[in-house]
Amino acid sequence: MNLDFSQIVPYIPFMIEGIWVTLQFVLVAILVGFVIGTLLALCKIGSIKPLRWFADAYTSMFRGTPLILQLMIIYFAIPQLFAYDISPFLSAILAFGLNSSAYVSEIIRAGILAVDKGQTEAAVALGVPYRQMMINIILPQALKNILPALMNEFITLTKESAIVSTIGYLDLMRRAQVVGADLYRNFEPLLFVGILYWSLVMVLSLLGRWVERRLNVSD
Repeated sequence: MNLDFSQIVPYIPFMIEGIWVTLQFVLVAILVGFVIGTLLALCKIGSIKPLRWFADAYTSMFRGTPLILQLMIIYFAIPQLFAYDISPFLSAILAFGLNSSAYVSEIIRAGILAVDKGQTEAAVALGVPYRQMMINIILPQALKNILPALMNEFITLTKESAIVSTIGYLDLMRRAQVVGADLYRNFEPLLFVGILYWSLVMVLSLLGRWVERRLNVSD
């Protein structure tokens, strides 16, 4: 077999550095997605029809088109339409954050609807304002129920982050491509980066289980 992993040894620090570079935009994107997704979920279950229509249209658009297309549109359209030279980092945050929010909104909406209606009825009977009821009573219960689904979305986002290599962002995948082009050997760096991705996913999975156990103990 024509394999020689010794050649990638000098490049290992360069590729490992891509872990933090990848997590930088993934963490910000998931935060953006969670905030926007929560607002969209509240719009979907609210009584204001224009907001419900907007939230449904938003979700349909971002769930119905490929993520890589959304990334390309943001990265290439913004400079063309607004004469603003957007960076790959900001493009990645916007594309992944907006895309993730569409999925997160459905997860949170399902979590809110799964909360016993008696909680809402009791809060209304006690005269608790809608905003306070959502923040202090409904959302905490909903988030506890949907934590596994949210962690799964975070893991999916981490794996899909590899597509930002198409716009030149020096994430894990892009660094493997750089090393492969430099050595004229692609399999070894790609396999090494694949192990790094797998390790990231395992760590996130263990973290999600730990948080879930802590929440169950707190009951």
